[in-house]
Amino acid sequence: METSGSMDTFHGQMGTKTVFALLASHRLLREAVTPEGVWTLDADKIPSLAVRTVTYDSRAVTAGTLLFCKGNFKDDYIRPADEAGLACYISEKVYFPLTHALGFIVTDVRKAMALVCAEFYGHPERHMTLIGITGTKGKTTTAYLLHAILSASSGGRCAIIGSALDCVDGKNWIKTSLTTPESPDLFALMRQAFDHGMRYFVMEVSSQALKIDRVYGITFDVGAFLNISPDHISPKEHPSFEDYFYCKRTLAYQSRRLLFNADLGDKSDLIADTARLAGIPTATFGMDPENRPTFLASPVDESAARESSSFGMIRRAPGSDTLVREDLGTYHLALPGDFNYANALAAVSLAVLVGVPADDTASLHALETVTVPGRMEQLRLHDGTEVIVDYAHNYASFMAVLTYARNRWHNSRITVVTGSSGGKAYDRREGMGKAVSAHADRLIATTDDADFEDPKAIADQIIAAVTNPHVSTSFIGDRQEAIAAAVDDARADKAEDPSCQPVVLLLGKGDEPWYISHGRKVAMPADSEYIRQIDAGKTGRNTEQDAK
Repeated sequence: METSGSMDTFHGQMGTKTVFALLASHRLLREAVTPEGVWTLDADKIPSLAVRTVTYDSRAVTAGTLLFCKGNFKDDYIRPADEAGLACYISEKVYFPLTHALGFIVTDVRKAMALVCAEFYGHPERHMTLIGITGTKGKTTTAYLLHAILSASSGGRCAIIGSALDCVDGKNWIKTSLTTPESPDLFALMRQAFDHGMRYFVMEVSSQALKIDRVYGITFDVGAFLNISPDHISPKEHPSFEDYFYCKRTLAYQSRRLLFNADLGDKSDLIADTARLAGIPTATFGMDPENRPTFLASPVDESAARESSSFGMIRRAPGSDTLVREDLGTYHLALPGDFNYANALAAVSLAVLVGVPADDTASLHALETVTVPGRMEQLRLHDGTEVIVDYAHNYASFMAVLTYARNRWHNSRITVVTGSSGGKAYDRREGMGKAVSAHADRLIATTDDADFEDPKAIADQIIAAVTNPHVSTSFIGDRQEAIAAAVDDARADKAEDPSCQPVVLLLGKGDEPWYISHGRKVAMPADSEYIRQIDAGKTGRNTEQDAK
């Protein structure tokens, strides 16, 4: 059976004749294969069947299902699907006579999947304002902040999906596992949002989603490009930084307007060039007035900014050197870290660009109470130890969190607990070690989503990149034991030097309540939950079980 996928219960109005015409009109159809095994491009020879459900999971097939055979789809998957009532399939390979279901053989199954699912779910993307957010870091935080503003301005009619939680009805939040879901899941979520009366749909758009066409055929009303730094470079993801950056820039070709960071140097220039080539208007945001961004923010007070993340924001008159067009207010974020200025600035800018009035201060300031699960989640233990849980997992995000911690607590001893994913983004490991060398006192390397790699081998690569001789390093494979050891060390630091402020940074997992080992998710408490258990003296070892 295929290992992933989902099926929604929405019954779309689609038949096999429509599928044939859609694929043919987009020049994706190579040929259709009739139940008798005849190859044809004659629409009259295509049996007229109702498509009741769509899926890419062969285990989810029921009577009337259209199955997308993508990725590592094996011949063995098609026989049980056929027995379960498979109506038709879309594939780059002919499966007759393994199945007598109608087959549509296409040049690109992922593009076909996106187009067919959009049609099946009635094109819900056309009836909401879509905002797509990309960038190496800050996507989730920016999406949450924007969601708060748009929800306030629309009476709760803003949906959000991303790498933390999805909310498509304005009320209920559901845990997710992919930053950008596969297109059948994405259009199902969009349909649910539309059916619940959502006016706005905010989503994170990963480089991988752009690369493998998870958002193919979608046009965002506004796309946002937050930042860029090397990441996700591996044989499984992007072969080079050039490919990673290029894939992210293709968001411009799927947007009606692009907002991007003006403070990225020549990378900002290349993003602007891409937007010009795409023929779309742009707006910029930034913290450096020399770059003349459309939306400019600056800290209210440098010393206070470290405590409260307070900043003021203005909008420049378009096409003019005039600095101030209008004052967009002063904001006091609940999120710590001055690197969140840019995320909040992007969120306010996006809100204004999609029509929230600049004088709707109640809506714009709705972001001030926002916290994001597993992102700069700050906890203080009863003994005074400061703990930050964050999803940081590369050099840039490590440096941001570590710099914040070092500046926030001056007489501190910082312990970092982290690991790195297996089988991908190998360059992250060296970056983590370099960041630890710059700002930490102690590193406890542990297991992250090692998958089929040896967690210790991954940890050894991180440790090898720690060149500062004053940083102590160790490996504890069990993540919970590593977290407990970090707290014990912090308490020992305080006992040895009462003037010391112990700080523990739990990085890489955020609020994920699992880790990935040998191709499966294994349940475990999220880092924040486990640290609360330690503080309450209620820690216990969980037996391994498959994560839901």
